[in-house]
Amino acid sequence: MSWDIIVENLGFYAEGAKLTVFLTVASLAISFVLAMPLALGRNSHNAFLRNAIALYTLVFRGTPLLVQLFLIYYGLAQFDLVRESLLWPWLSSALVCVILTFVLNTTAYTTEIFAGSLRHLPVGEIEAARAYGMSPFTRARRILLPAMLTRSLTLYGNETVMMLHATSLASTVTLLEVTGVARNIALNYYIMFEPYVTAAAIYLVLTLVLVLLFQYAQHRWAGYLQARL
Repeated sequence: MSWDIIVENLGFYAEGAKLTVFLTVASLAISFVLAMPLALGRNSHNAFLRNAIALYTLVFRGTPLLVQLFLIYYGLAQFDLVRESLLWPWLSSALVCVILTFVLNTTAYTTEIFAGSLRHLPVGEIEAARAYGMSPFTRARRILLPAMLTRSLTLYGNETVMMLHATSLASTVTLLEVTGVARNIALNYYIMFEPYVTAAAIYLVLTLVLVLLFQYAQHRWAGYLQARL
């Protein structure tokens, strides 16, 4: 066993962990903001809007994330229109392409999670808000969105963990997050077990932190939804 090599490269693992956390937080933060209005639109009475959002979520939930990443990072570069556009300095960056892919993917899942929570909202709460004279905007801000978020904490917690693990795919497009660092060490020192065990341990610690945070959030804001014996 060559754990001394791992000790020598702990600084690289720390940098990789920072990038992993950044990719996870940035992707989830942007997707969270996008998913809330999309979830409302997913349950809209407007058939065109509802079906357009459903098509988007179907495409990104029905295809592998790795394929989506390759299409955005490698595929767009073959089009002259893209290379000559003002967006090319951004789309030529691996970091931007990774975040864009992760945002599109996790927004699709988060939209369906939030939309499903809205569909399970008790009708009485909505009728009470209407009877009180709330406008649609006020009703969404004070009733729909808070109820949606509290009821979706468990599923959304699972999605955040899946997003954390999905960041390992960033190593396939040159980014040195945790998995990328482990792969570099394996290639440079011809060892396989120690680098990936270390990477797995880092992911496990980060996952435990996320689980504990969501358990606290559920206890703090969704405790009233727990079954009472």
